[in-house]
Amino acid sequence: MAASSDTHAARLTIDYPDGGLDRVSTALRLVYVIPIVIVLGLIGGTAGGDTAGDGGRAGAFGGGVLVVPVLLMILFRNKYPRWWFAFNLQLVRFSTRVVAYLALMSDRYPSTDEEQSVHLELDYPSVAQDLNRWLPLVKWLLAIPHYIILVFLGVAAVIAVIVAWFAVLVTGRYPRPIFDFVEGVLRWGLRVQAYAFLLVTDRYPPFSLA
Repeated sequence: MAASSDTHAARLTIDYPDGGLDRVSTALRLVYVIPIVIVLGLIGGTAGGDTAGDGGRAGAFGGGVLVVPVLLMILFRNKYPRWWFAFNLQLVRFSTRVVAYLALMSDRYPSTDEEQSVHLELDYPSVAQDLNRWLPLVKWLLAIPHYIILVFLGVAAVIAVIVAWFAVLVTGRYPRPIFDFVEGVLRWGLRVQAYAFLLVTDRYPPFSLA
């Protein structure tokens, strides 16, 4: 259903690991993550192959969400096929679990279908009521200020994760301020993706980590 006026159509929360994290898993994370990154890349490489063509996908950390087919359906048919929405939702959930695991935010190996500690929701839009059928043509352009900010936030998040890596190796715990910051960056990026590429909302993304 559509989001209420005070709730964004894209929402993300990640459970903080109160019980601490495994030092060995943290130390070897770049090795452990390789198989699931390959799986995610294979999904992205075949996603929408017959429907979207080479230009019909957008990056979702190695995966590809359907963009151009959805844009064309909204533009010419004023509809967002439910199964395309479901595919995009599950792919974004999966890719976010992989990112959270790589960012050391959980020791649980990313599942392809279980929610685990990453709670991500997208509201299915009623196109006729919630979306301007012409706006998808320019959303990617309107979101440019966010892209610029996210580049800097992404660099800061990588540095923060490196600091957290050392902290976990020494203390077994992920510093909560760093965790909240990385979670906020992922949330910001999700809202921009929901607006500019997933096309589930016309609400401009807030410039906020919260």
